[in-house]
Amino acid sequence: MNFNHYETIYILKPNITEEQNLTLLNQYKSLIKKYGGQNIAIQHKGRRHLNYNIQSYYDGIYMQINYTASSNLVKILEKTMGLSGEIIRYITVKNYSTNHIHV
Repeated sequence: MNFNHYETIYILKPNITEEQNLTLLNQYKSLIKKYGGQNIAIQHKGRRHLNYNIQSYYDGIYMQINYTASSNLVKILEKTMGLSGEIIRYITVKNYSTNHIHV
């Protein structure tokens, strides 16, 4: 199975409690581990003003998860995030290492 490095950033509603945030974070971390994801690193980016309103929200709580996994896991994780009522936006990008660039 081919594993790649991914970075998933998601924005939570601004009125979410720290407890709800930790519950979601642990759920996503468990999901990543369950489907073979590794090297999980989590960063709490804090509350930030949005450049434009999303679902009538002006602010959001930004979270970032870096991990190594298969592309199938990314689909599962994003589907789960899409079903969450607490997340207003998410995106996953594949990180390319400079070691793999061929000239």
